[in-house]
Amino acid sequence: MDISNGEGIGVALFVQGCPFKPHCRGCFNPETWDFDGGKEWTAESKDKLIKLASRPYIKRLSILGGEPLANENLDGVLDLVNEIRILFPQKTIWLYSGYTWEQLFEDDKFDIEGGICENQTRRAIVLSTDVFIDGRYVDSQKDLTLKWRGSKNQKVIDVKKSIQQGEVVLWCN
Repeated sequence: MDISNGEGIGVALFVQGCPFKPHCRGCFNPETWDFDGGKEWTAESKDKLIKLASRPYIKRLSILGGEPLANENLDGVLDLVNEIRILFPQKTIWLYSGYTWEQLFEDDKFDIEGGICENQTRRAIVLSTDVFIDGRYVDSQKDLTLKWRGSKNQKVIDVKKSIQQGEVVLWCN
């Protein structure tokens, strides 16, 4: 259960592992930095999350980290957002990432490893969400008055409107 990481009552999934170095000074969740920490993501844990999300008063799923868009997390996160989209099309999906919108959609640079373009998978995940909170936390820009993010450099992006308009549109609900 979660009321902090998105609008309304939701369920939050914190993925394990963060590739960004140095790690964000003042990160609220340093326990998630190590890719070998946390609990294993299994069919049972996924089923438990989906059961929680199925409750009628749950309006959203928020995916945070660690870093959900780390190479090590891409397959599991893509699988989850696709399944949530199919099972609960009326629920919103919020995704928090240290990657920026510009890095994912405006840069033509791709990291290709083993014939797979990770940025393409990252893009597919973001495009399957409703709200994308982008950018690494910057402690010197910390602002406790901000909704749904920790520092002023981060944007709360309305994914569908941004795609439709071809530019970043901020979430304003």
